[in-house]
Amino acid sequence: MSEIHPGRVLRTDDRVLGHVPVSAATTPGKTIELTVVLPCLNEAETLAVCIRKATESMHQLGVVGEVVVADNGSTDGSQEIAEQEGARLVPIARRGYGAALRGGIAAAEGTYVLMADADDSYALDDIGPFLDALRSGADLAMGNRFAGGIAPGAMPWLHRYLGNPVLSRLGRVLFRAPINDFHCGMRAFRRAEVLELGMRTDGMEFASEMVVRASLSDMCIVEVPTTLRPDGRSRPPHLRTWRDGWRHLRFLLALSPRWLMVFPGAVLTLLGLVGMVWLSFGTLRVGQVSFSIQTMLVCATAVVMGTQAMGLATVARSYATHLGLLPAHAGLERALQRVTLERGVVAGVLSILLGAAAFVAAFFHWTSVDFGSLDPQSSLRLPMWGMVMVVSGLQLVMVSFTMSLTQIGTEQPESH
Repeated sequence: MSEIHPGRVLRTDDRVLGHVPVSAATTPGKTIELTVVLPCLNEAETLAVCIRKATESMHQLGVVGEVVVADNGSTDGSQEIAEQEGARLVPIARRGYGAALRGGIAAAEGTYVLMADADDSYALDDIGPFLDALRSGADLAMGNRFAGGIAPGAMPWLHRYLGNPVLSRLGRVLFRAPINDFHCGMRAFRRAEVLELGMRTDGMEFASEMVVRASLSDMCIVEVPTTLRPDGRSRPPHLRTWRDGWRHLRFLLALSPRWLMVFPGAVLTLLGLVGMVWLSFGTLRVGQVSFSIQTMLVCATAVVMGTQAMGLATVARSYATHLGLLPAHAGLERALQRVTLERGVVAGVLSILLGAAAFVAAFFHWTSVDFGSLDPQSSLRLPMWGMVMVVSGLQLVMVSFTMSLTQIGTEQPESH
């Protein structure tokens, strides 16, 4: 016998259809194992069939479960449908796909949670593989539509062959997440572990945030083949290709300052310094091409841009850790212990003084010609070094002070 909970309303037509509604009411002596969470915003056309598929699937598996509809302010009667079908309705005032799911997950009573869209595109009648993965030890079981099958017309061409593969590949590179379908809307997970991740996004990028933060927290992630069918709605989907694609991309990049700023900044700084040293002794020729003061100016710009990028990356990474968005980075923590505010300020001031000395030397060179005209090819190299040293030193001072702010409340008290 299955252990599905009785719903709030059990109608005659439910019995005729063989549908057994579910609710959050706990059967005496039984613990809810699985909660199916359906985010909902005006899904009256498909909500009932989704609830029924989830219910019947749990019934066939003999699972003690419930269906939670996280309603995001529907105006088409979706709330009434949810209650009539025996699901537990959870109103979510904060708008957004992610906000609805966060509210639904928080309200779930199951040990495991399976989430899926309420548009009848996902295989809610085949949740067994997801549950098996969780029972076998996985923390997060991600659906893979490319492995399970995508029916004709179920996914736009741009999403199938460009958007999803590119963003999934980016997620694997940036965060080493073993996922080939980053944005599958059907996935299951251990509720307690996912709540500990403290997810915060409200929009469609919630799908990326879950995978990224689970990967960064070393959770056990597996993929489960699942199918995707054309949804049953007559209206356009809530997903907006370019807007939501950009939100996913910017979220992935924002949570990876190493790739967004550190690596590019280091390359710019290294190439710029090599070029400046190379051109400090005059014009150089490579074949028929001459490199002179103009190229040195480009190199100086690269050094300034690179140092600023790396400084901003350091602040961003530390602040993200302070907010709980990213786990602590052992290497950064060790560096912060060695490079204190005072040491950073001292190094920055020394750099500024060296730059000022270069300006002074350039000034005296100008006096040697009685403040007359100077040859740019020979006279600009020293001031250019001065500019780089002053700007980089000031950057280091500002980063050191900003880093001290991000560390407030984390310093170890001095022993007496």
